[in-house]
Amino acid sequence: MNLLPTQQRAGPVVWSGIIAATCVLLFLLQQMLFLAIPFLLGIVLYYILQPPMQRLIRVGVSHNAAALTVGFAFFVLLSLAVFIAVFWNSAPSESSWQDMLGTYMTGGLDFVRHTMQSLEQQFPILKQVKLARTVNIRVTAFTGGFVQKHLTDILVSVAGWLPSLLLAPFLTFFFLRDGLRFKKFLARAVPNAFFEKTLCLLHEVDQTAHRYFQGLIKLTVIDTAVLAFGLWAIGVSSPLVLGLIAALLAWVPYVGSIVGCVLVVMVASTDAPADPAVAYMAIGVFIAVRLLDDFIFMPMTLGRSLHIHPLITVLMIFIGGMVAGVAGLMLVLPLLGVVMVIGETLGLLITDPRLRARHRNAMALRVKQASADLAV
Repeated sequence: MNLLPTQQRAGPVVWSGIIAATCVLLFLLQQMLFLAIPFLLGIVLYYILQPPMQRLIRVGVSHNAAALTVGFAFFVLLSLAVFIAVFWNSAPSESSWQDMLGTYMTGGLDFVRHTMQSLEQQFPILKQVKLARTVNIRVTAFTGGFVQKHLTDILVSVAGWLPSLLLAPFLTFFFLRDGLRFKKFLARAVPNAFFEKTLCLLHEVDQTAHRYFQGLIKLTVIDTAVLAFGLWAIGVSSPLVLGLIAALLAWVPYVGSIVGCVLVVMVASTDAPADPAVAYMAIGVFIAVRLLDDFIFMPMTLGRSLHIHPLITVLMIFIGGMVAGVAGLMLVLPLLGVVMVIGETLGLLITDPRLRARHRNAMALRVKQASADLAV
């Protein structure tokens, strides 16, 4: 439930400040990605682990003990998952992951070449301009140069990000343990006249972030299940893994969906090199899932979490991409939701004459009380 009265919604001045503050924060976060990304992952993990922690508190476990229990359980599960992944990767197999990646890339390139040749057969004008030959030359040059020029840099960058990503579980534990204390710390700094509205602000900010990330998790689960079922139905290998990877990549609007579709097509074309129809059906499944996302799944999950007009949402996604690149695409919506709640509430606090009068009266009473024994 929105705690802001509907008859006192923010006007154009407040919304201009909200959009400007969001852009400034995106720019600052883009300069501190090494801290922003772990912080975002920490918040996601916090809202995943918060429900089991609250259940422990309801059955009588103390707050600190519940945080320690949930944090330790998550650490054990994470360590077990890493151990299984390392053991699985080190187990003897017919091909390594490098060979597997090369096989999938080759399958994807063969699919592109076959598609270009089919287009030339359907449209003679494309054959006259030698479309297939041109695309083949460009793709071959790009893939060959990419491995030599950029692969090493990417691996070094990933290795450099690992220490920063390890900060996410550490942040999550302290969010669970000290989140309530931090809210009380902020509330104590607020003048008494604005205390009630400030409590509403803190509650609504927490609820907005909670609704967004819970909705994002639900959307990821739904996308994974639907995409995995569709890929399984057309005979693509590892449908659950592909569905999960594509659903996680979809956290980054537009760019993540394109990358996920490319991965699905590479695997589908490698599984059935002699039957391009499988890759085409995989593209159809992916597009169908994205349409279901836009019209059914997202309104059911994320659409209920942030009360933002669709026009503003689309515009802010483009602005976030221009200001902070891929990180801006991923961070702009949750950041806008939080800034929107803070901006609307501050607008009400500043423009409410009753609250300002109470604050002035409280200040006058404090001055009078402090100087009462100084009167001669």
